[in-house]
Amino acid sequence: MGARGDIGFEPRLLVDGSLVEAASGRTFPNVNPATEEVLGDVADADAGDMHRAIDAARRAFDESDWSTDHAFRKRCLEQLQEALEAEQEQLREELILEAGCPRMVTHGPQLDTPLAGGLTHPAKLIDEYPWEVDLGDEVSTLTNQLTARRIWREAVGVVGAIVPWNYPFEVTIHKLGQALATGNTVVLKPAPDTPFNATRIGRLVAERTDIPAGVVNVVTSSDHLVGEALTLSPKVDLVSFTGSTAVGKRIMEKGAATMKRLFLELGGKSATVVLEDADLALSCLIGIAPCMHAGQGCATPTRMLLPRSRYDEGVEILKGIYESVVPGDPQQPDVLCGPVISARQRDKVTGYIQKGIDEGARLLVGGTGAPDGLDKGFFVRPTLFVDVDNAMTVAREEIFGPVLVVIPYEGEEEALRIANDSPYGLAGNVMSGSLERSVALARRLRAGFIGLNGGAGYFADVPFGGYKESGVGRQNGVAGFEQYLEVKSVAWPVG
Repeated sequence: MGARGDIGFEPRLLVDGSLVEAASGRTFPNVNPATEEVLGDVADADAGDMHRAIDAARRAFDESDWSTDHAFRKRCLEQLQEALEAEQEQLREELILEAGCPRMVTHGPQLDTPLAGGLTHPAKLIDEYPWEVDLGDEVSTLTNQLTARRIWREAVGVVGAIVPWNYPFEVTIHKLGQALATGNTVVLKPAPDTPFNATRIGRLVAERTDIPAGVVNVVTSSDHLVGEALTLSPKVDLVSFTGSTAVGKRIMEKGAATMKRLFLELGGKSATVVLEDADLALSCLIGIAPCMHAGQGCATPTRMLLPRSRYDEGVEILKGIYESVVPGDPQQPDVLCGPVISARQRDKVTGYIQKGIDEGARLLVGGTGAPDGLDKGFFVRPTLFVDVDNAMTVAREEIFGPVLVVIPYEGEEEALRIANDSPYGLAGNVMSGSLERSVALARRLRAGFIGLNGGAGYFADVPFGGYKESGVGRQNGVAGFEQYLEVKSVAWPVG
């Protein structure tokens, strides 16, 4: 596997403008999931470190003009953008090493795409967004006076940003961009499995920007419960969480004590619906998606619905695709499927594969055994299940591994019923020879992010999020920007 090179991992926290060790002096190792080797150590914060970061963010919001100085915020975001671009290639190597993401994926959603818009689009909105709206003068029925009416939009306050390990930079940069552009201060808690991209951002904030002390804080910890302080603290106004639905429900429950504002981008079990008139070869190519980054994506389409009339043909195409995908070293430019993040995740995924076998799904490719020739690293064989019933566990629960389930259907109404028969509603695809037919079905899908006929709507100005147990709120676009704003209505007598 590839060597580390001179990347410059940052081991320190960013608290109140200073790069510091954990108060206890403790550290924890960051492990490369492709080799199981320790990349380096990073500060292991405890609850006291987290509360110092929260206090710093609170002071920075309450006692500075960060929330009101639009031009200054824009300049700071531009500085951070320049700093990240200057270290883009080091960041790329770092992500491959700590997240196990394939190099080819860093040229898309793992790094290059979010870096192109995650900060720049919110910075642009600072100048374009209607921060104050004049509703016009109206006679008040309460006072019988002519009344001026305005709507002001203001920052929520202190944001606790909790980030997962699967696309850590992508999630972090979108949270930071939107939260900072709208005038909030932030305490960032990265996943223990992928801390170095976040601590790099902390170093760049401290050394390469004019962002005031306390506006951005980065707290790494091996203890997931350290992040729970963000949910429980009355000094934190909003928790922005991306991760599993189970944790999202816990955050919602624990945040109720302080009526916490929440943005929750959670799990998915997205379906690709292939209609009878679709280009079958093109449609089945979407089936390779669970192999990309070993299926560790919340919006990954992990269910494929094929019409009975073309089912055998589609299954044969998918079989050829899955037999051609060879997991391997994510450093190599032609590898699509790298490792999953940890031994625990590997065991979870293989447990789901065994569950699928036990429940009667037909295993066509892959299985629970380790891929040939890979005796180190947390690798899982790309796995294809066919003849799956939508009631089976592998069709209902988020596996977060390189596993596709194929479900037959009779008629468009049954396809719609199966696609919507899920606790999740994050994303989906509709494939048809007719755009009109794809649009008609998409309007009836209960999901928030849908591609038609091979289209993909991943852009900084396009809202991303889901229905049902896939979350609350949206990331990106104006909708994502407004996620971090409060609305204040103001009126005064005229004349």
